[in-house]
This record gives sequence, C-alpha cells and structure tokens, in this order.
Amino acid sequence: MEKRSWREWVARMVILCVGLTIAHLGVTLFMLTSLGADPFNVFIQGLSRFTPFSHGITHMCICFLIILILLVVDRSYIKAGTLVCMALGGPIIDLFTLLLGGLVNGETYLPVRIIVVTAACLILAFGMTIVIQSDAGTGPNDLVAVVISDKLHRRFGIVRVLVDASFVLLGVVLGGVFGIGTLICVFVVGTAAGYFMPVSRQLVELILKRAGV
Repeated sequence: MEKRSWREWVARMVILCVGLTIAHLGVTLFMLTSLGADPFNVFIQGLSRFTPFSHGITHMCICFLIILILLVVDRSYIKAGTLVCMALGGPIIDLFTLLLGGLVNGETYLPVRIIVVTAACLILAFGMTIVIQSDAGTGPNDLVAVVISDKLHRRFGIVRVLVDASFVLLGVVLGGVFGIGTLICVFVVGTAAGYFMPVSRQLVELILKRAGV
C-alpha cells in the first residue's frame, strides 16, 4: 500500500471536504425542489418498508453493510475519508437547507424547479468526482459504482447511470416512490460525472502540486 506523508493526507482530506461540500450543495438543492428522492434513497425508502427501522436507520445499516462487504472484497477502498463522508454529509445538508430553504421549495414554479434540479445534479456530479479523485475515501453509496467500474474496467459514467437505475428499479419493486427529479438524477449525474472525472483528476493533481505534495 502506498505510504503518504501527513502533509499529503491533510491536503487530500481538505480536497475531499471541499468536494463533499459541493456535492451536498447539489443534494440540498435536489431535495428542496421536492421532485423525488435520489436513486439510492428510493431504494432505501422501499427497503425500509420491510424492516422495523426508520428510513435513516435503514440508510445507515446499508452503508455499513457496503463497508463490511468491501472490507472482505477489497479493503483498499475504505479510507478515512469514507467515515468523513458519512459523518459530515448530514450536517452539511442541514446547513445548506437553512441557508437556501427560502429560495426554492415545493411551491416554486415547476419549470424553475426542473431547472434547479438539473443544475443540482450537475453540481452533485462535480463535487462527487472531486471526492473520488481526492483518493482519501468516498461515501459508501458512491463506492458501489466506483468499485464496479474499477473491477470491470468500464467507464465510471456509464456504470453510475446503470447503478442508479438499478437502485430506482429495486426501490420501486419494494414500494419506493420516485419523481421526475429521480429520473433526471439517474441520467444526469452519471453522464456528467463521466465528463467531470478527468477534469477533477487534473484539478486535484494541480492542487496537490501547488501544495508541494
């Protein structure tokens, strides 16, 4: 395993946190439009109907299950940043909701909400690729597409679209509910991530170079 200096780890963790903040700005805008849950949460919504747990607890259990599976399959994907993503995601969303809640909501004119949700998916995709390219760790649900892409040697963008579509399909079969925002998310996030990935890689490499690591 590659050994990194503490300085490089700090730089990569800062990059991860910036990417995480950008990604969750997109998540927050997506949620505020009230046009449907994101693909992973459609799956969690459906699954939670068959468990004694709340949506939040079910979400946490599935994330831990993904981590446990990866610890067996390939533990190199589990890094400090994975735990950071799990810990900071909620608080970041809460902060952005507080700041932006009055700008867009379920009562906003529908065409405006569709524009906002599309922009939100682009923002999410960009932030997510920065997190991935930081190589400091990735959130459990995002790791599903990352691992499949790496192991099958397929383009991340295409894999992400297929994974998101699978989450929606499973969720609907289990009784989850989706909206137009969900469908936009399925096709926009993965496609945009495929374009953003090399851009984010170059950006991260430039930042690390400027930081002297």
